[in-house]
Amino acid sequence: MPRITILVGTRPEAIKLIPVYKKLLEEVNFEIRLVSTGQHKEMLQNVFDFFGVSPQVDLGLMTKNQTLSLFTSRAFEEIDKELSKNPADLVIVQGDTTTAMVAAMVGYYHQIDIAHVEAGLRTYNKYSPFPEEVNRRIISSVANIHFAPTEKAREVLEKEGYNNIHVTGNTTIDSLLLTKRIIETNAKTYDLKFKSDLSKKGNVLITGHRRESFGEGFDIICDAIEKLARKYSELQFIYPVHLNPNVKDKVFSKLEEIQNIVLLPPLPYDELVYLMMQSKLILTDSGGIQEEAPSLNIPVVVMRNDTERMEGIEAGCSVLAGVSDGIFDLASEILEDKRLYWKMSQAQNPYGAGDAAKKISIVVKNHLHSL
Repeated sequence: MPRITILVGTRPEAIKLIPVYKKLLEEVNFEIRLVSTGQHKEMLQNVFDFFGVSPQVDLGLMTKNQTLSLFTSRAFEEIDKELSKNPADLVIVQGDTTTAMVAAMVGYYHQIDIAHVEAGLRTYNKYSPFPEEVNRRIISSVANIHFAPTEKAREVLEKEGYNNIHVTGNTTIDSLLLTKRIIETNAKTYDLKFKSDLSKKGNVLITGHRRESFGEGFDIICDAIEKLARKYSELQFIYPVHLNPNVKDKVFSKLEEIQNIVLLPPLPYDELVYLMMQSKLILTDSGGIQEEAPSLNIPVVVMRNDTERMEGIEAGCSVLAGVSDGIFDLASEILEDKRLYWKMSQAQNPYGAGDAAKKISIVVKNHLHSL
């Protein structure tokens, strides 16, 4: 019986790989092992609970204030033990996290085939996003199967000399559409929970956590948010704040006292999707939200200097503001120009239609049966 190990470490990885895990479980001829490294321990558990999934093992690698080097070294050691104890015929990783990079490398050391979900994303700036840009290039170099979310990602991989590339769309859309249906079925519960945080006149959702913006970058981001909140006092600005002290301390010191800014703790995935659904604009540095928001018809201002998701920019779903005054300028333009707002909100999502996991499972099945 073919053996598959799927490794996740962060909340986005779980959101994007759970549809694949569930679809592969339908194949009774596979032995599937879901392994968590615990890179985002609390956030991961919320996702597992919501989707009714439990990993077979949690390596519990994350410790307080852990450096990238220390986490990476521990991940190499523990994932090696896992694959030595429980051999696999295929290791599936997603995206560009340290968990994904280490799992791909350890699988390669064990001469196990590697499947990379969300392959082919690039900025070609090795420090933006950091360390993700280098992580995903390393994964590509050892992967046997590349699941590209878009044609642009396929073109990147082909240009770099890779083959066995399959365009599937992005699995985050699979999870988003399922979550949206669940929220709509239980709308009153969500409405009641966030009643005091939302404004009937309009809401702007903010997410920001990227490592490359620590320090001066978050000063710029917070200053832009403050200017927007003061200019558009009728709107509510809602910011679920990441727990990293480099983010949390800065955001609270600069924005906590502004009346129409609501600072929340990190939210479970379904609650974040609910807030997205209630928003007229999103300011974010998240890769996942750049992919998800177009399916909800919400314009996005990307608070990054580079993005590996240019499809959304080119489709008109989002604008790239940089970590600069462009955040304030572009958000103001979108909020005030009704024609621009309508055009962005109606742009077609270039990241797929919610059937990526099905496409991936077919390729995996054919690959394993050919071994």
